[in-house]
Amino acid sequence: MTPPEALVTAPRWSAVVLGGGDPGDAFAAAHGVSVKPLIPLRGQPMAAHVLHALRGSGRVGRVAYVGPTTPEIDALVDARVTDHGSLLANLEAGVQALQTLGLAPGERVLIATADIPMLQAAHVQDVLDAAPDAALVYPVVRRETCDAAYPGVKRTYVKVKGGTFTGGNLFLLDPALIGQFLPRLREVLAARKAPLKLAGLIGPGVLLRLLTGRLTVQKLEEKVSEILGVPARALITPHAAVGTDVDKDSDLALAERHLPPT
Repeated sequence: MTPPEALVTAPRWSAVVLGGGDPGDAFAAAHGVSVKPLIPLRGQPMAAHVLHALRGSGRVGRVAYVGPTTPEIDALVDARVTDHGSLLANLEAGVQALQTLGLAPGERVLIATADIPMLQAAHVQDVLDAAPDAALVYPVVRRETCDAAYPGVKRTYVKVKGGTFTGGNLFLLDPALIGQFLPRLREVLAARKAPLKLAGLIGPGVLLRLLTGRLTVQKLEEKVSEILGVPARALITPHAAVGTDVDKDSDLALAERHLPPT
């Protein structure tokens, strides 16, 4: 019989790590690799730091990696998936790979990009332990949290009533419901650069309140849930690393400075 403490500490999550990228990425090419997550950092591919954080958290049982790999990456993953060319296609392919491995009933999936090397095991623990029970959970970070952790680093922020936030580079989902919200999510992403189409999807009143910083987090959650057809929640996390990806050499230098000693 399994002891009670083992039931508490057993991993309840699987993960998909998105490690694909544009083969023509100048940043990657400047560092002699095909895609950004393979850029070396402290002697390992950037993606390996993310994978070590997931594995070290004690919360993640299996990992599917989407994109080109190296021997260091291969040693940390359970399934390798070919890059399908887009974020949502890669997400779907990664979840399908996990389902092939055998997801337990009720097991949820953590999606993480492979370019957040400052992510630590404790951050993963905190996010997963605090995650509400919803089909889609999106961690966000307050601007003041990012500014305090990494002064001067540029991020994209959205102001809502109650704070100014940047989006995290990981999110959580119920794989059983992915077929319900993925088509609508594709539609929203396709409309993000077409204001009239986006206004039609989310409603002009909601869009106006979002643009003027008068939209509450709760109302935004309600609207996203309505659009996607599944319960969606934001999760405010105190860990700036969750919302800080590496896109340029100054970000790489930042990661070098802030990685914990090995």
